[in-house]
Amino acid sequence: MKNSILNHLPYKSSFRFVDNISRLTEDEVIGDFTLKEDAFFYEDHFAGNPVTPGVIITEIMAQIGLVVMGIFLILKDANLDLGDESDLFPLLTSTDVSFFKMVLPGQKVTVVSKKQYFRFGKLKCYVELLDETGELVARGMFSGIIKHVDGFKK
Repeated sequence: MKNSILNHLPYKSSFRFVDNISRLTEDEVIGDFTLKEDAFFYEDHFAGNPVTPGVIITEIMAQIGLVVMGIFLILKDANLDLGDESDLFPLLTSTDVSFFKMVLPGQKVTVVSKKQYFRFGKLKCYVELLDETGELVARGMFSGIIKHVDGFKK
């Protein structure tokens, strides 16, 4: 059931940074993503010494830590079946992220997100990104809303 939420993510394959959701509750989400060595953003960042851009690390954290949980909470609040087709559009409203380590091509990262609050359609989460050894790579506070948009095309 928890991985069926992935069907509701509005991202295409080249910009979807979620492989698996291992835990999904009203208060916490844990998921992972393995960075592909041939991802488009490594070609020029940095030539000959590829490093994952901070904006991609932030996006991984946002997709797993905020969007997955937000969609789950919206569908639960609306009492919708996860199999229902719906047009949900995530809007990130603020981030405050600190980075501690680099992420290299081919690495698997895990996101752990804990809900701070969800009210009036706004979600705020404390999100951490860990490497394969469990070391902290980045952490931050993310806020956003998930809008239901009629006619939104994936």
